[in-house]
Amino acid sequence: MSELYDGVSKHIGADTDVPAGDIGVGAREIGYMYGQYKRLQNEYTGVLTGKGLTYGGSLVRTEATGYGMCYFVQEMLKDKGQSFAGKEVIISGSGNVAIYGAEKAIQLGAKVVAMSDSSGYIYDGNGINLDTIKRIKEVDRERISTYVDSHPTAIYKEGCNGIWTIKCDIALPSATQNEIDKASAETLVKNGCIAVGEGANMPSTPEAVEIFLNNKVLFGPAKAANAGGVATSALEMSQNSMRYSWTFEEVDAKLKDIMINIYKDSSSAAKEFGYEGNLVVGANIAGFIKIAKAMSAHGVAY
Repeated sequence: MSELYDGVSKHIGADTDVPAGDIGVGAREIGYMYGQYKRLQNEYTGVLTGKGLTYGGSLVRTEATGYGMCYFVQEMLKDKGQSFAGKEVIISGSGNVAIYGAEKAIQLGAKVVAMSDSSGYIYDGNGINLDTIKRIKEVDRERISTYVDSHPTAIYKEGCNGIWTIKCDIALPSATQNEIDKASAETLVKNGCIAVGEGANMPSTPEAVEIFLNNKVLFGPAKAANAGGVATSALEMSQNSMRYSWTFEEVDAKLKDIMINIYKDSSSAAKEFGYEGNLVVGANIAGFIKIAKAMSAHGVAY
Protein backbone atom coordinates (compact mmCIF):
# COMPACT_ATOMS: atom_id res chain seq x y z
CA MET A 1 0.00 0.00 0.00
CA SER A 2 2.91 2.33 0.72
CA GLU A 3 4.35 1.61 -2.73
CA LEU A 4 0.97 2.35 -4.31
CA TYR A 5 0.62 5.63 -2.44
CA ASP A 6 1.95 7.96 -5.16
CA GLY A 7 -1.01 7.01 -7.27
CA VAL A 8 -3.35 5.72 -4.63
CA SER A 9 -5.86 8.56 -4.93
CA LYS A 10 -5.88 8.06 -8.68
CA HIS A 11 -6.00 4.28 -8.83
CA ILE A 12 -7.59 3.14 -5.55
CA GLY A 13 -10.74 4.63 -4.10
CA ALA A 14 -14.43 4.07 -3.47
CA ASP A 15 -15.25 5.30 -6.98
CA THR A 16 -12.24 3.87 -8.85
CA ASP A 17 -10.73 0.52 -7.88
CA VAL A 18 -11.69 -1.34 -4.69
CA PRO A 19 -9.33 -4.26 -3.89
CA ALA A 20 -10.48 -7.35 -2.00
CA GLY A 21 -8.99 -10.58 -0.72
CA ASP A 22 -8.36 -13.84 -2.54
CA ILE A 23 -6.12 -16.88 -2.18
CA GLY A 24 -3.54 -16.04 0.49
CA VAL A 25 -5.08 -12.63 1.22
CA GLY A 26 -7.51 -12.91 4.10
CA ALA A 27 -8.92 -10.65 6.78
CA ARG A 28 -5.51 -10.09 8.37
CA GLU A 29 -3.91 -8.85 5.16
CA ILE A 30 -6.92 -6.70 4.28
CA GLY A 31 -6.74 -5.19 7.76
CA TYR A 32 -3.08 -4.27 7.37
CA MET A 33 -3.64 -2.72 3.94
CA TYR A 34 -6.74 -0.84 5.00
CA GLY A 35 -4.98 0.51 8.07
CA GLN A 36 -2.14 1.84 5.95
CA TYR A 37 -4.61 3.31 3.42
CA LYS A 38 -6.32 5.23 6.23
CA ARG A 39 -3.00 6.49 7.58
CA LEU A 40 -1.89 7.71 4.17
CA GLN A 41 -5.21 9.16 2.98
CA ASN A 42 -6.56 10.31 6.35
CA GLU A 43 -10.07 9.23 5.43
CA TYR A 44 -12.58 6.47 6.06
CA THR A 45 -14.18 5.18 2.85
CA GLY A 46 -15.45 1.90 1.48
CA VAL A 47 -12.06 0.93 0.10
CA LEU A 48 -10.80 -2.66 0.42
CA THR A 49 -13.63 -5.07 1.08
CA GLY A 50 -13.55 -8.11 3.30
CA LYS A 51 -12.71 -5.87 6.25
CA GLY A 52 -13.21 -6.96 9.85
CA LEU A 53 -16.62 -6.35 11.41
CA THR A 54 -15.18 -3.84 13.89
CA TYR A 55 -13.96 -1.47 11.17
CA GLY A 56 -16.53 -1.49 8.39
CA GLY A 57 -16.79 -5.09 7.27
CA SER A 58 -20.02 -6.82 6.39
CA LEU A 59 -21.69 -9.90 7.75
CA VAL A 60 -21.90 -12.72 5.15
CA ARG A 61 -18.78 -11.48 3.32
CA THR A 62 -16.87 -14.57 4.45
CA GLU A 63 -19.67 -16.89 3.35
CA ALA A 64 -20.68 -14.91 0.27
CA THR A 65 -18.96 -16.71 -2.61
CA GLY A 66 -19.86 -20.19 -1.37
CA TYR A 67 -23.43 -19.23 -0.49
CA GLY A 68 -23.88 -17.38 -3.78
CA MET A 69 -22.60 -20.32 -5.79
CA CYS A 70 -25.22 -22.58 -4.21
CA TYR A 71 -28.00 -20.04 -4.73
CA PHE A 72 -27.06 -19.92 -8.43
CA VAL A 73 -26.90 -23.71 -8.76
CA GLN A 74 -30.20 -24.07 -6.91
CA GLU A 75 -31.87 -21.84 -9.53
CA MET A 76 -30.19 -23.79 -12.30
CA LEU A 77 -31.54 -27.04 -10.83
CA LYS A 78 -34.98 -25.56 -10.18
CA ASP A 79 -35.43 -24.81 -13.89
CA LYS A 80 -35.10 -28.55 -14.52
CA GLY A 81 -37.41 -29.58 -11.70
CA GLN A 82 -34.47 -30.52 -9.47
CA SER A 83 -32.93 -29.26 -6.23
CA PHE A 84 -30.03 -29.90 -3.86
CA ALA A 85 -32.31 -32.03 -1.67
CA GLY A 86 -31.13 -35.62 -1.52
CA LYS A 87 -28.17 -35.05 -3.85
CA GLU A 88 -24.57 -36.14 -3.22
CA VAL A 89 -22.10 -33.29 -3.70
CA ILE A 90 -18.32 -33.11 -4.03
CA ILE A 91 -16.54 -29.83 -3.43
CA SER A 92 -12.88 -29.24 -4.19
CA GLY A 93 -10.93 -27.02 -1.84
CA SER A 94 -11.37 -26.27 1.84
CA GLY A 95 -11.06 -22.48 1.97
CA ASN A 96 -13.87 -19.97 2.40
CA VAL A 97 -15.62 -20.79 -0.88
CA ALA A 98 -15.55 -24.55 -0.33
CA ILE A 99 -16.43 -24.48 3.38
CA TYR A 100 -19.37 -22.16 3.03
CA GLY A 101 -20.48 -23.69 -0.25
CA ALA A 102 -20.65 -26.96 1.67
CA GLU A 103 -22.52 -25.28 4.50
CA LYS A 104 -25.19 -23.90 2.18
CA ALA A 105 -25.47 -27.11 0.15
CA ILE A 106 -26.11 -29.01 3.38
CA GLN A 107 -28.68 -26.41 4.47
CA LEU A 108 -30.42 -26.97 1.12
CA GLY A 109 -30.67 -30.69 1.78
CA ALA A 110 -27.60 -32.13 0.07
CA LYS A 111 -24.99 -34.51 1.43
CA VAL A 112 -21.42 -33.34 0.83
CA VAL A 113 -19.26 -36.47 0.57
CA ALA A 114 -15.83 -35.14 -0.43
CA MET A 115 -13.57 -32.10 0.00
CA SER A 116 -9.89 -31.45 -0.67
CA ASP A 117 -6.85 -29.28 -0.17
CA SER A 118 -3.64 -28.96 -2.20
CA SER A 119 -2.25 -32.21 -0.78
CA GLY A 120 -5.18 -34.59 -1.29
CA TYR A 121 -8.86 -35.26 -0.70
CA ILE A 122 -11.16 -36.92 1.81
CA TYR A 123 -14.23 -39.03 1.14
CA ASP A 124 -16.84 -39.58 3.83
CA GLY A 125 -19.80 -41.62 2.66
CA ASN A 126 -21.73 -40.61 5.78
CA GLY A 127 -21.43 -36.96 4.79
CA ILE A 128 -18.60 -34.56 5.59
CA ASN A 129 -18.69 -33.25 9.16
CA LEU A 130 -18.37 -29.53 8.51
CA ASP A 131 -17.59 -28.67 12.13
CA THR A 132 -14.48 -30.83 11.85
CA ILE A 133 -13.45 -29.18 8.57
CA LYS A 134 -13.89 -25.72 10.10
CA ARG A 135 -11.79 -26.68 13.11
CA ILE A 136 -9.04 -28.14 10.92
CA LYS A 137 -8.89 -25.25 8.45
CA GLU A 138 -10.02 -22.17 10.38
CA VAL A 139 -8.68 -22.93 13.86
CA ASP A 140 -5.92 -25.52 13.75
CA ARG A 141 -4.67 -24.58 10.25
CA GLU A 142 -3.85 -28.22 9.46
CA ARG A 143 -3.97 -30.40 6.37
CA ILE A 144 -7.28 -31.98 5.44
CA SER A 145 -5.72 -35.42 5.93
CA THR A 146 -6.20 -35.00 9.70
CA TYR A 147 -9.98 -35.33 9.15
CA VAL A 148 -9.65 -39.11 9.30
CA ASP A 149 -8.23 -38.86 12.84
CA SER A 150 -11.67 -37.75 14.04
CA HIS A 151 -13.65 -39.78 11.48
CA PRO A 152 -11.89 -43.14 10.99
CA THR A 153 -14.48 -44.44 8.52
CA ALA A 154 -13.55 -41.63 6.12
CA ILE A 155 -10.88 -42.13 3.46
CA TYR A 156 -7.97 -39.83 2.65
CA LYS A 157 -6.06 -40.06 -0.63
CA GLU A 158 -3.06 -38.12 -1.86
CA GLY A 159 -3.50 -35.99 -4.97
CA CYS A 160 -6.29 -33.44 -5.00
CA ASN A 161 -7.41 -34.08 -8.60
CA GLY A 162 -8.54 -37.56 -7.67
CA ILE A 163 -11.62 -36.04 -6.07
CA TRP A 164 -13.30 -35.92 -9.50
CA THR A 165 -13.29 -39.72 -9.72
CA ILE A 166 -15.88 -39.90 -6.91
CA LYS A 167 -19.43 -40.53 -8.04
CA CYS A 168 -21.69 -37.55 -7.38
CA ASP A 169 -24.81 -35.73 -8.50
CA ILE A 170 -23.34 -32.23 -8.23
CA ALA A 171 -19.73 -31.05 -8.49
CA LEU A 172 -18.65 -27.68 -7.12
CA PRO A 173 -15.02 -26.93 -8.06
CA SER A 174 -13.98 -24.32 -5.51
CA ALA A 175 -10.20 -24.55 -5.27
CA THR A 176 -8.26 -23.05 -8.17
CA GLN A 177 -8.12 -22.59 -11.93
CA ASN A 178 -7.96 -25.49 -14.43
CA GLU A 179 -8.58 -28.17 -11.79
CA ILE A 180 -11.13 -30.02 -13.96
CA ASP A 181 -9.52 -31.09 -17.22
CA LYS A 182 -11.01 -33.07 -20.11
CA ALA A 183 -10.39 -36.46 -18.48
CA SER A 184 -11.92 -35.36 -15.16
CA ALA A 185 -14.97 -33.93 -16.95
CA GLU A 186 -15.45 -37.19 -18.85
CA THR A 187 -15.26 -39.11 -15.57
CA LEU A 188 -17.84 -36.86 -13.92
CA VAL A 189 -20.22 -37.31 -16.85
CA LYS A 190 -19.68 -41.08 -16.88
CA ASN A 191 -20.44 -41.22 -13.14
CA GLY A 192 -23.80 -39.47 -13.59
CA CYS A 193 -23.02 -35.89 -12.51
CA ILE A 194 -25.99 -33.70 -13.48
CA ALA A 195 -24.72 -30.24 -12.50
CA VAL A 196 -21.45 -28.33 -12.08
CA GLY A 197 -21.19 -24.94 -10.39
CA GLU A 198 -17.88 -23.10 -10.50
CA GLY A 199 -16.89 -21.57 -7.17
CA ALA A 200 -13.26 -20.90 -8.10
CA ASN A 201 -12.16 -18.69 -10.99
CA MET A 202 -12.19 -20.74 -14.20
CA PRO A 203 -11.70 -24.13 -12.51
CA SER A 204 -12.78 -26.02 -15.66
CA THR A 205 -10.60 -26.01 -18.75
CA PRO A 206 -12.27 -25.05 -22.07
CA GLU A 207 -12.19 -28.73 -23.10
CA ALA A 208 -13.95 -29.70 -19.86
CA VAL A 209 -16.61 -27.03 -20.34
CA GLU A 210 -17.29 -28.33 -23.85
CA ILE A 211 -17.78 -31.85 -22.50
CA PHE A 212 -20.25 -30.65 -19.88
CA LEU A 213 -22.26 -28.66 -22.40
CA ASN A 214 -22.25 -31.42 -25.02
CA ASN A 215 -23.54 -33.92 -22.46
CA LYS A 216 -26.33 -31.65 -21.19
CA VAL A 217 -24.75 -31.25 -17.75
CA LEU A 218 -26.12 -28.12 -16.09
CA PHE A 219 -23.10 -25.81 -15.98
CA GLY A 220 -22.79 -22.59 -13.98
CA PRO A 221 -19.70 -20.70 -15.22
CA ALA A 222 -17.54 -18.90 -12.69
CA LYS A 223 -18.21 -15.41 -14.05
CA ALA A 224 -21.84 -15.89 -12.99
CA ALA A 225 -21.89 -18.62 -10.34
CA ASN A 226 -19.14 -17.20 -8.12
CA ALA A 227 -20.23 -13.57 -8.31
CA GLY A 228 -21.54 -13.67 -4.74
CA GLY A 229 -18.24 -12.53 -3.29
CA VAL A 230 -17.91 -9.36 -5.34
CA ALA A 231 -21.65 -8.75 -4.99
CA THR A 232 -21.35 -8.76 -1.22
CA SER A 233 -18.29 -6.52 -1.51
CA ALA A 234 -20.65 -4.04 -3.15
CA LEU A 235 -23.11 -4.52 -0.30
CA GLU A 236 -20.26 -3.86 2.14
CA MET A 237 -19.49 -0.61 0.30
CA SER A 238 -23.16 0.36 0.46
CA GLN A 239 -23.15 -0.07 4.23
CA ASN A 240 -19.92 1.95 4.48
CA SER A 241 -21.49 4.78 2.49
CA MET A 242 -24.51 4.82 4.78
CA ARG A 243 -22.44 4.33 7.96
CA TYR A 244 -24.82 1.48 8.72
CA SER A 245 -24.67 -2.28 9.33
CA TRP A 246 -27.24 -4.76 8.03
CA THR A 247 -27.99 -7.99 9.88
CA PHE A 248 -26.75 -11.35 8.61
CA GLU A 249 -30.25 -12.19 7.40
CA GLU A 250 -30.59 -8.89 5.53
CA VAL A 251 -27.29 -9.29 3.67
CA ASP A 252 -27.98 -12.97 2.95
CA ALA A 253 -31.40 -12.13 1.48
CA LYS A 254 -29.88 -9.43 -0.75
CA LEU A 255 -27.16 -11.84 -1.87
CA LYS A 256 -29.73 -14.49 -2.75
CA ASP A 257 -31.76 -12.01 -4.81
CA ILE A 258 -28.63 -10.91 -6.67
CA MET A 259 -27.66 -14.48 -7.55
CA ILE A 260 -31.18 -15.35 -8.68
CA ASN A 261 -31.19 -12.30 -10.95
CA ILE A 262 -27.76 -13.18 -12.37
CA TYR A 263 -29.05 -16.63 -13.23
CA LYS A 264 -32.23 -15.25 -14.80
CA ASP A 265 -30.30 -12.70 -16.88
CA SER A 266 -27.84 -15.34 -18.11
CA SER A 267 -30.57 -17.88 -18.86
CA SER A 268 -32.79 -15.35 -20.63
CA ALA A 269 -29.95 -14.04 -22.79
CA ALA A 270 -28.97 -17.57 -23.81
CA LYS A 271 -32.53 -18.36 -24.82
CA GLU A 272 -33.08 -15.07 -26.65
CA PHE A 273 -30.01 -15.54 -28.83
CA GLY A 274 -30.56 -19.19 -29.67
CA TYR A 275 -28.37 -20.90 -27.07
CA GLU A 276 -30.98 -22.04 -24.56
CA GLY A 277 -29.39 -23.79 -21.59
CA ASN A 278 -25.87 -22.57 -22.38
CA LEU A 279 -25.13 -20.29 -19.44
CA VAL A 280 -21.57 -19.66 -20.60
CA VAL A 281 -22.85 -17.92 -23.72
CA GLY A 282 -25.75 -16.42 -21.77
CA ALA A 283 -23.53 -14.86 -19.13
CA ASN A 284 -21.20 -13.46 -21.79
CA ILE A 285 -24.06 -11.95 -23.79
CA ALA A 286 -25.84 -10.53 -20.74
CA GLY A 287 -22.63 -8.87 -19.57
CA PHE A 288 -21.80 -7.55 -23.02
CA ILE A 289 -25.25 -6.06 -23.57
CA LYS A 290 -25.14 -4.28 -20.21
CA ILE A 291 -21.78 -2.69 -21.05
CA ALA A 292 -22.76 -1.88 -24.64
CA LYS A 293 -25.93 -0.11 -23.55
CA ALA A 294 -23.99 1.95 -21.01
CA MET A 295 -21.39 2.87 -23.65
CA SER A 296 -24.15 3.91 -26.06
CA ALA A 297 -25.84 6.02 -23.37
CA HIS A 298 -22.50 7.73 -22.74
CA GLY A 299 -22.16 8.59 -26.40
CA VAL A 300 -19.64 5.93 -27.33
CA ALA A 301 -20.46 4.08 -30.56
CA TYR A 302 -20.30 0.28 -30.56
